[in-house]
Amino acid sequence: MTTPAPTHRPHVVIIGCGFGGLEAARALRDAPVDVTLIDRTNHHLFQPLLYQVATAGLSAPAIAAPIRHLFRRQDNVTTLLGEVTGIDAAGRQVHLKDGSALAWDHLIVAAGATHSYFGRDDWAPLAPGLKTLDDAFEIRRRILLAFEAAEKEPDAERRAAWLTFVVVGAGPTGVEMAGTLAEIARHTLPGEFRHIDPASASILLVEGGPRVLQAMPEGLSQRAREQLEKLGVEVRLNARVSAIDAAGLEVQTGQGPGGADASSYRINSKCIIWAAGVAASPLGRLLARAIGSEEAQALDRAGRIRVQPDLSLPGHPEISVIGDLAAAQSHAPGREPRPVPGVSPAAKQMGRAAAANLLRRLRGEAGLPFHYSDYGNLATIGRNSAVVDLSSPLGPFRFSGYFAWLFWLFAHVYFLIGFRNRLVVLIDWASAYWSAQRYARVVTGVELPGPPGETPP
Repeated sequence: MTTPAPTHRPHVVIIGCGFGGLEAARALRDAPVDVTLIDRTNHHLFQPLLYQVATAGLSAPAIAAPIRHLFRRQDNVTTLLGEVTGIDAAGRQVHLKDGSALAWDHLIVAAGATHSYFGRDDWAPLAPGLKTLDDAFEIRRRILLAFEAAEKEPDAERRAAWLTFVVVGAGPTGVEMAGTLAEIARHTLPGEFRHIDPASASILLVEGGPRVLQAMPEGLSQRAREQLEKLGVEVRLNARVSAIDAAGLEVQTGQGPGGADASSYRINSKCIIWAAGVAASPLGRLLARAIGSEEAQALDRAGRIRVQPDLSLPGHPEISVIGDLAAAQSHAPGREPRPVPGVSPAAKQMGRAAAANLLRRLRGEAGLPFHYSDYGNLATIGRNSAVVDLSSPLGPFRFSGYFAWLFWLFAHVYFLIGFRNRLVVLIDWASAYWSAQRYARVVTGVELPGPPGETPP
C-alpha cells in the first residue's frame, strides 16, 4: 500500500468518512498538517435518505459521493480504501486488514455505528437492518421479490405471509420505512399485477415502547402515529419481538405478575426489516484495549467509548473519538452536561470541534469542551406527511403535515453533498410526487423461487 510521503508536518489519521470524519477532514483544509482518511468504502453516504434507496425512490448515486472526488482539491488529504483491524496507541499506528500499518501523530476515530439485535445476532439474516448501501439493496430486493412471490402463490395463507411487511422499531428510520412501504403498496404497484392486489398488503410497525418517535414531544409523536395510520400502516405499540424465524416473528405484549409476559402472538411474514437498535462500531472495543482501559469503564452499554469534554480520550489527548462511536456530552455554559444524541448534525459538529481542538493542541493550547447546538428533529411519514420539532431562541417550533413535509424535503436536499445530487434528488422526487412511480425498482442476483411457499426471497 502506498503511504504518504514523509514530511515534517504532523500526520493526522481519520478513521471513517461518515458525517463526522468528513467534517473533520474539511476543517483541516488550511491547517499545516497532512491528513490520511481511511474508510471501508469508497463513498460518503447521506444516511438520512438511505431508506429511499431501500424503497426504490432514489438510486444509490443520488445519496452517495466518491470520497476521492470530494477531496480532489484538498491537497493535504490522502484517501485510502481499507479496514482498520487494530490500533496501537503506544506506538501510534493503525493496522489495516491487508497487513499494512500506518503511523500517526494525531488520530480521529469516526467509525460510526452498526445494527444491534440485543444479543440475538442470529436474527440479522432474517431481518436486515439499514446502515449501508448493501443493506439498502438487500432490503429493496426482499420487498420487490415478496410481491413477485405473492403473484405466483396459489395458497391464500402463504400469499398473505408474502404480503405482510413488518418493520421492527418506530424511530425515524422505522417510521419512514413503514410509511414509504405503504405508499408503494397503495400508490406505486397497483395495476402492475394480475393475480394480487398490492394495496391489500399489510404494513405493520412494531414498537416495544409506548409511542412512535419517542425522542420527539408526545404531541408530535401522536400526530406521526395518526399520519401513519392514515397511510394504511398498522402501528403496534408495547410489542416486543421475542423470536424471528424464516416464516415470521413472535411478539410479546405487557407483563404479568413478577415480570412474566402476559401475552404473545405470532405474525407470519416473509419480509421483516429491523430498525430497532443501534450499536457502536466494534472498533470501540479495540480502542478501549489499545489505551489499556477496562471495557466496562471505557464503554457505555451501546459500546460507545466515553470521551473527555474535548472529545479526546483520558490520558491520550492525541486521540479523539466522534460521531456515533463517542459517548459524548454537551457542555453548554451555565448548564449541566447533557448526552449528545446519535444524529448527523451532532457528528458534523463533533468533527469540526475535534479538528479545532487538534489545532489548538498543536499551538500548545488546551482543548475546549464540546457544545452541541441542537436545532431540532425531523421525520417524514409519507407523501405530504411529516413532523418537525425545531429549536429557536424564542422556544420550540413544532408543526406537522404538508408544510412539515415541505420543510423536511428542502432541508434534506440542502444538506446533500454536491449540486448534482441535489438536482437529481429534486427531479426524482418531483417525478415520484406527480406520477406515484418509483423507477429504481431494479434488483440483481435474483434467485427464482422454487415450489410455492418454500423459498423466501
